[in-house]
Amino acid sequence: MNKSVSAQKAISSITDHQQIMIGGFGVPGTPFTLIDALLEQNSRHLTLVKNEANIAGLGVSKLIENGNADCLITSHLGLNRVVLDLMNHGKIQVEFNPQGILAERIRCGGAGLMGFVSDIGIDTILAEDKQVIIMGDQKGILEKALRANVALIHASTGDLFGNLCYEKSARNFNPAMATAADIVIAEVEELVAVGEMSPDQIHTPGAFVDYVVKIDELTHEYDILEDYILG
Repeated sequence: MNKSVSAQKAISSITDHQQIMIGGFGVPGTPFTLIDALLEQNSRHLTLVKNEANIAGLGVSKLIENGNADCLITSHLGLNRVVLDLMNHGKIQVEFNPQGILAERIRCGGAGLMGFVSDIGIDTILAEDKQVIIMGDQKGILEKALRANVALIHASTGDLFGNLCYEKSARNFNPAMATAADIVIAEVEELVAVGEMSPDQIHTPGAFVDYVVKIDELTHEYDILEDYILG
């Protein structure tokens, strides 16, 4: 089964008002080509789930700056003054999660669980509007599992069936998100025939993946990040 399609064809499955998971840990693992295709399609009123908002003018920040998203579920915005300003002016709703909590909510969504209980954030603003569970002399917050209509992920290598291999910190969110969405779209830097990947290379089995998009290397995104860091 050949799941290889163009970015535009894959992104056409996204409609307004959907919840979209976007992989990546900063620049590594962020699906920039798919984000650009979604920006071009101009789907609106989206809820985005991403570890961070990248930096201004890059990646998921472009969707937010363009007004495509009403809500962002994330762990921090510390590198993006533009999105922080939009949040402070009520232009986008932001739901903050501790990074480990966000990752575990996604993992639970992929595992078919309803949620989990954690004592992180007890007696702080993180517990506001959440159910507190008492077990003996311990209190915990009920954290609900997180799923999405569509997940956009990036892998270094994939085959035509959708088996995927990630590099380094790209594994932090992409593999979990690939299990926690109704439709999974993967962009890959290298696309190979079925059977060319060793079983030890496969981090996400193709059964989870609906579309595979072959892309060019993302050298320009790394250049933008380097310019930002060096000031």
